[in-house]
Amino acid sequence: MLTIGCHLSSSKGYLNMAETAVSIGADTFQFFTRNPRGGKAKAIDEEDIRNFHKYSREHGIHTILAHAPYTLNACSADESIREFALNTMTDDLRRMEYTPGQLYNFHPGSHVKQGAERGIELIAELLNRVLYPEMTTTVLLETMAGKGSEVGRSFEEIRSIIDRCELSEKLGVCLDTCHVYDAGYDIVGDLDGVIDEFDRIIGIDRLKAVHINDSKNPFASHKDRHEKIGEGYIGTEAFERVINHPAMRELPFYLETPNELDGYAGEISLLKGLYRH
Repeated sequence: MLTIGCHLSSSKGYLNMAETAVSIGADTFQFFTRNPRGGKAKAIDEEDIRNFHKYSREHGIHTILAHAPYTLNACSADESIREFALNTMTDDLRRMEYTPGQLYNFHPGSHVKQGAERGIELIAELLNRVLYPEMTTTVLLETMAGKGSEVGRSFEEIRSIIDRCELSEKLGVCLDTCHVYDAGYDIVGDLDGVIDEFDRIIGIDRLKAVHINDSKNPFASHKDRHEKIGEGYIGTEAFERVINHPAMRELPFYLETPNELDGYAGEISLLKGLYRH
């Protein structure tokens, strides 16, 4: 079965997100832990969480993905920004334990003229402060397109972060199709080669989720602009290969395309129709 969902607003709570997902044919979803530009998170409603768990069991919702705010920059040159990242991720991972065993994704950050090596060191330092043995959440490093001074533009950079983490068993990777294509990994013409390279450098067991997005820009553009499925440079045929690839077909897929709910419903239907049972 293809596990696929999209990004939903968390403003009305977990149960509402699950109900919305089911209404558009999804069986999972992604959400921001708080305002994507940062700020304080909404208080946890324990009754809402209980109702969410019950509804999810009844409707087959599983493997939800929480996304850290975009303003979280673990490797900023500004110490106050790094402190915000530390406090935010610490709080987010505490809150994630209300929904045990799920996924938490974050953009590694931008080193802003410090150099990638220093950026990698700072990201690992933060992770070593926030990861703890009892946590049930898997924290995912997202593959990035490589615009500006982004860290995570290559599999090697992600591997370097993982290698510096004491509790690396708590870490995984979210592969973003738009990002890796824009970064120069040819998932259109050589998907097998890209997956083999991922396995050789990071290890395929680290791949826990896929952001499935087309790209508004051509191969290796380093732009990071998402497009609707089949309307960009990646194309529908390539996505059929992605969702059916042996290394990925059992993973959860999350749409982050420029859509409203009806657009997401159409893309979910399209991709489910391309999935080979």
